[in-house]
Amino acid sequence: MKRYEHGLVLGKFYPPHAGHHHLVRTAQDRCERLTVLVCAASVESVPLADRVAWMREIHPDVTVVGAVDDTHMDVNDPAVWDAHMAVFRAAVPERVDAVFTSEAYGEELGRRFGADSVLVDPDRTLFPVSGTAVRKDPVGCWDFLQPPVRAALARRVVVLGAESTGTTTLARALAAHYRARGGVWARTGYVAEYGREYSEDKLADLRGRWPGAAWEDVTFTTGDFPLIAKTQNDREEAAARAGSPVLFCDTDSFATTVWHERYVGGCNPLVEEIADRAGHHLWLLTDHEGVAFEDDGLRDGEELRPWMTDRFRAELTRTGRRFIEMTGPPEVRLAAAVAAVDELLATGWDFAAPLPEKR
Repeated sequence: MKRYEHGLVLGKFYPPHAGHHHLVRTAQDRCERLTVLVCAASVESVPLADRVAWMREIHPDVTVVGAVDDTHMDVNDPAVWDAHMAVFRAAVPERVDAVFTSEAYGEELGRRFGADSVLVDPDRTLFPVSGTAVRKDPVGCWDFLQPPVRAALARRVVVLGAESTGTTTLARALAAHYRARGGVWARTGYVAEYGREYSEDKLADLRGRWPGAAWEDVTFTTGDFPLIAKTQNDREEAAARAGSPVLFCDTDSFATTVWHERYVGGCNPLVEEIADRAGHHLWLLTDHEGVAFEDDGLRDGEELRPWMTDRFRAELTRTGRRFIEMTGPPEVRLAAAVAAVDELLATGWDFAAPLPEKR
């Protein structure tokens, strides 16, 4: 089998899927070095930078570059080909010895590069998937997606509220409900509240130095909260990469901004910045009304629950986050939460249509 010095794979990767990765790996096996060119149009809703980052992570041993290409595809129009080639040549100026594609236009692409054209699985028999199929039905194509793409597409639902208002109970119940649906949903993840773990560690550390210490002896500083927020984000990202199309989080980095206000007072801009990096889609605010306060050794704010519920509601509203309030007994809250999550999932992923193609 002929080997090449420099190969090229190009495409939209909107988003990348198993067929794309098979193409890249096949080309890599036949080339001394390989360049992957990611071409994105301005009208598309997944940023070029994200696609480049995903491909670099999944294929660390190849060169991945990106380019904006706002010319529609018409394989029968020489002027359109010239416009595309100007973009391709600017992005990959060095000599190309072979282009690898799964498309009929590969022969013309190779001719224009002065390179061999290598066709790889054009009938999609090994991986029956396409970018169009993924955009239309991400859930149905979930198993064809790699972890960074899953993490980007997963719908992240946050359950948050004041102390002892049932946030953990509801978040766990939601995760169990969706896992029970089977298939890709069986991998639905639940992310625990890192702030609680952090608090337990602070109390244990204090007791190691002062055996009689109690929760009221623990103190927080503003510097504790960026670490809590960042760790929460990192754990959610890891869970989203391994999970289903929905992820349930017991509080989040946004909630940490209110907990900062509760324990330290005021705001910490760094915590707010970290919170804004997280890509959540729906918040479920658990009301304190009708929920008995249970002191589990890490709680001391029963009288503050109405204030905290109000602060969560106000901050969710002020920042334009989509939220629903959870009231009533646990079974009523769960039913309302499932309905809200199903509605979120039913809205789809709203990929913008790519530029038209004529083949």
